[in-house]
Amino acid sequence: MLTADALRAKREKMLRDGYVLIENILPGDFLAELRAETERLIAAHEEAPEHRFQGQHIKVAAKENALIKKLLTWAPAYQALEDMGFGDFQPDRDRPAEVIILTKEPGGPPLYWHQDWMWWNDPLSLSPWPEFMSLSYYLTDTAVENGCLKVIPGSHRKRFPLHDQLIPAHEQGARFVADDDPVMFRDVPEQAHVEVKAGDLALMDARILHAAGKNVTDQRRTLVLSWHRRPTGTIPDYWNGEIPQAIIERDPNAEFKGSRIPGAYLQP
Repeated sequence: MLTADALRAKREKMLRDGYVLIENILPGDFLAELRAETERLIAAHEEAPEHRFQGQHIKVAAKENALIKKLLTWAPAYQALEDMGFGDFQPDRDRPAEVIILTKEPGGPPLYWHQDWMWWNDPLSLSPWPEFMSLSYYLTDTAVENGCLKVIPGSHRKRFPLHDQLIPAHEQGARFVADDDPVMFRDVPEQAHVEVKAGDLALMDARILHAAGKNVTDQRRTLVLSWHRRPTGTIPDYWNGEIPQAIIERDPNAEFKGSRIPGAYLQP
């Protein structure tokens, strides 16, 4: 059980860096169940060519799978979110309650640099707190050798040179780049490797630049990801800092054209 001070420190890290780990969130028996179920689903799935950089990419709805429903209502995880001040995050309301099984297959290529925020024209892009984040439950230990997560800390709120060099994420171009693209897979001085243990939960702001390395081992690396969102246009109870003027003046009835490309709201 984490102390109140430790939980506040994790929240501050999430706000500052754009990601944080919650260790040992899944006990051994539940972890074993999830490993067996994901392997069953992977065995029945054919990896799509456009997902070669992501590995297996399997969407599973909670209403169709009791174990996934259990994960999406896993009390220790949501209690940790509550204790960190993130209790208002819920599974993304714009899609069914679902998860995505993501792998890095043995010998699989690296995952390109990208970020997953799709509303860069919205003033909420300036938010000092996370608005949309992923919860990734790791089912295997990760290290540089099997393609662990890479992030650029702080890139959820600060513009880095890489932002203006990348091809837009996923179906908007990145899935179709060459395996040796000199920008999409490059190492940068600001990057950090995020090595985790099986059973850990990684929280990540959708705006952060992230990637993953190549899996040079002969074992699959698996995680289960779900997207969560907090109530739009509200201020978190824990926040006592400055609120960007553009957010204060944001019209709650306005419609902002979606975009994966960071615009004027992301400043150096």
